[in-house]
Amino acid sequence: MNIDEIVSALVNAEKAPKAAQLDRVEKAATSKFTALGQLKGAISEFQTALKDLNSADLFSKRTAKSSNTDLATVTASSKASSGSYQVTVERLATASKVGTSTFAKDATTAVAGTLTVKLGADDRGVDVQVAAGATLSEIRDSLNTALKDKGISANIVSNPADGSSRLVLSSNTTGDGEDIYVQASSGLEAFRIGSFADNDPASSPSGALSALDSANASSSGYLTQAQDAQFTIDGIALSSSKNSVSDAISDVTLNLVAAEPGKKFTVTVDQDNSSVKANVKKFVDAYNKMLGVTKSITSVTTVTGSAPVTGALVGDASVRNLVSTVRNELVNPSGEKGGISILSDLGITTQQDGTLKIDDTKLDKALSTQYESVASYFTGDTGLTARLNDKLSVYTESGGVLAQRQDGLQSTLDSVKDQRTQLDLRIQKVQARLYAQYNAMDALVASLNQTSDRIGQALSNLPGVVKKSS
Repeated sequence: MNIDEIVSALVNAEKAPKAAQLDRVEKAATSKFTALGQLKGAISEFQTALKDLNSADLFSKRTAKSSNTDLATVTASSKASSGSYQVTVERLATASKVGTSTFAKDATTAVAGTLTVKLGADDRGVDVQVAAGATLSEIRDSLNTALKDKGISANIVSNPADGSSRLVLSSNTTGDGEDIYVQASSGLEAFRIGSFADNDPASSPSGALSALDSANASSSGYLTQAQDAQFTIDGIALSSSKNSVSDAISDVTLNLVAAEPGKKFTVTVDQDNSSVKANVKKFVDAYNKMLGVTKSITSVTTVTGSAPVTGALVGDASVRNLVSTVRNELVNPSGEKGGISILSDLGITTQQDGTLKIDDTKLDKALSTQYESVASYFTGDTGLTARLNDKLSVYTESGGVLAQRQDGLQSTLDSVKDQRTQLDLRIQKVQARLYAQYNAMDALVASLNQTSDRIGQALSNLPGVVKKSS
């Protein structure tokens, strides 16, 4: 006998019904668990869109635009009032930059001394010690170390033709009266720039403030004089010590980029309709996605020539209640009388398949003419987004409807796993028992066959027995 085949067939026959039952239970539970996960994810995404739309900050945002960003850019805080302004930039605010007299290549100081650097005539100044025999590079490094907290830096500009060099000091502080002054002790007069006793760098003793240009290339003086920015807003002449002007228009910052006297451009401050519209679209898209998920997990699809394909949660009461609750809340009027009270006032309507559709023209008009009403309709504890979120939270919160359903299905899957383990153990015992029985039977049959053969031989050898001819 082929005992292996016999035992295998009997074991399979014993195992198949229970295994098939467990497979059906596992498949159904897994499908439902997955469908509930898809639904929970779609609801959570919709809740995120609701949270983003239910934001006072969203509706308080302001847009600020400049019609000529080459001349100025603009930003606005949430407190800025809407308005339009005609602006010109007559002059930018500049910082002081000065150059010393020209030094020969590899020149060094003959004596030790002190350089006192001021930013503005009334400044107390910073004293920088210069050693005898110091090179221009060493003086530059000493200045940079001493002046780093004052916003003044030093560098060397050299003439490639003859190697002669100047020490150039630059400030990062703009505005009238913020010029650099350098007072040098005896022996270091070549570094002197400006007069501490005179606030006007255009006039100074001994020609120390002569313009540093090609006509007077050997003298020290101001390369750039510190000055205020000059600009106009709606024809009003204004000035600022900085090019970033935050106190001309309330809660609006003008960043002056370039000057073009008499060139007008427009600065516009308005409500940030585009951000609100984007979040309304996100709300509609998330709702439509959630609705699509509910349909896919509860639908019955007819397939030609075979059984229909059904969703994992066909006829599920929880899904029906969810969809019904959300739809009822969407059509529930709210808001102030005479303002936005239903979604259709915003151009958001329900299509034949239940999804929402936006009429961009109507939404734009609502945002332009009833901005505050739109804000009150969506935001606040009684706004549409808060009400919808409250209805949905019972499904997605920890211990909520969907979580309880998934916990129950997980228990079913765990039970299936345990039953499979028990089934495998029982089948192993059945298999062992069958092998023992069939092996014993096989041994018995073999023994009986041997006994039969011996008896047959003995009988054939008895006297008087007629043997069959071959």
